Amino acid sequence: MIVAIDGPAGAGKSTVARAVARRLGAAYLDTGAMYRALTWLAHRRGGAPGDGERLAELAREVPIVIEPTDDGDRVLVDGRDVTREIREPEIAADVSEVSAHAGVREQMVAAQRALLSEGEWVSDGRDVGTTVWPEADVKIFLTASLEERARRRAEELAARGILQDPGRVLEDVRRRDRIDTTRPVSPLRVAPDAVVIDSSELDADQVVERVVELVELARAPGRRGRP
Repeated sequence: MIVAIDGPAGAGKSTVARAVARRLGAAYLDTGAMYRALTWLAHRRGGAPGDGERLAELAREVPIVIEPTDDGDRVLVDGRDVTREIREPEIAADVSEVSAHAGVREQMVAAQRALLSEGEWVSDGRDVGTTVWPEADVKIFLTASLEERARRRAEELAARGILQDPGRVLEDVRRRDRIDTTRPVSPLRVAPDAVVIDSSELDADQVVERVVELVELARAPGRRGRP
């Protein structure tokens, strides 16, 4: 069983996907964390966000590992734990541009497919259900209004002691949307067989319940095809 949860920045994908994975007893893969880890690496090894060739080289040569733990996934870059560092604003500002390069996505998608090829997984990102694992048993496209997603992002940063102007946060989310939806390789889009959930007026628990219901429907005896 593979559950793919895609959607734009700030829609609540990671929160929902982690909770669904716990409910199902499945492994969890945050594909976005891998791109964030590469962005972190590029900041430290001289890879500009627009230099696709250099970024693809880093993706090939430096191991990026997602290590599940009881307290959530650890993200390791060349053996260093960067789990907290990849959530900093400067990483978020560049990750959409870094992830838009064809060479980068080729490396990352191959690694993600290798992980998802065994066992049961809940995975979230921008293109899990369209590119990484289009044969997923359940596909969700989780979204929310631009304003709501920006509000959540600002709250997330504030909870970590990072205060940013709300207007700046909104413009950053808008910019990431533009990059994610217009990139030539694996743009953010709704898979034809995905269930769209708008979480603008829903809390995380409500979304989790809806996703679990869809998984149970897909697992029902005699069920053919996706919900």
